[in-house]
Amino acid sequence: MTTAQILLALLSGGIIGIVLGLVGGGGSILAVPLLVYVVGVGSTHAAIATAAVAVAANAATGLAGHAKAGRVKWPCALVFAAAGVLGAALGAEIGKAFDGTRLLMLFGLLMIAIGFAMLRKREGADDPDVRLSRSTAGALLPRLVPMGAGVGLASGFFGIGGGFLIVPALIAATAMPFAYAVGTSLFIVTALGLTTATSYALSDYVDWPLTALLIAGGAGGSTLGIFAGRKLAHHKRILERGFALLVIAVGCYIVLAR
Repeated sequence: MTTAQILLALLSGGIIGIVLGLVGGGGSILAVPLLVYVVGVGSTHAAIATAAVAVAANAATGLAGHAKAGRVKWPCALVFAAAGVLGAALGAEIGKAFDGTRLLMLFGLLMIAIGFAMLRKREGADDPDVRLSRSTAGALLPRLVPMGAGVGLASGFFGIGGGFLIVPALIAATAMPFAYAVGTSLFIVTALGLTTATSYALSDYVDWPLTALLIAGGAGGSTLGIFAGRKLAHHKRILERGFALLVIAVGCYIVLAR
């Protein structure tokens, strides 16, 4: 690995960490393009595997700050993650069987679709007091479980943490505010990322030195992202729209570059 690649890997890790800390997702959806087009990883499967390990570690770092601030809805997180882990394990096995070029093309198309979905105005009011309990389980579980399984399947197939899917899914299922969805999603991103990473690691796809650089860069990025998120808390819709446009732009680049 050249000096330039080392610096680019640290920078990429920092970007992943900032995005995870700021909006609770999107770190992994940017990680694969960063590894392929910026760092220069030649194999799509190796990029996916390496990104999965790094994103899981960076999400865990970001989770600590959000948990300390009380922005994690733990019962909702545990149920969503449990369903998601099963989906991720299945999705990872399917994804490894796909041709790398075709997989990257599908990844780009997914980015474009999700970006446009995020631009849609969300209806309904936030419920900051929502919690999964015996009295609310009948209403929340039928939403959380299938959404968790579906997001997990996509997460494993594309080798992503799935935060950019998890945040809107949590909001749709529970009406929790964006800030709580961000904090809660980081636990789920960690669980799904570890599931996907384990599957790819067993197939010897993970570049461990590169992973270490991404994690190192991401540690500082997560701290910066959480700090920026607190400062920009009153501009959450601007953050969501800006991130959505970035996702669409990167997705278009991937599709056109193929």
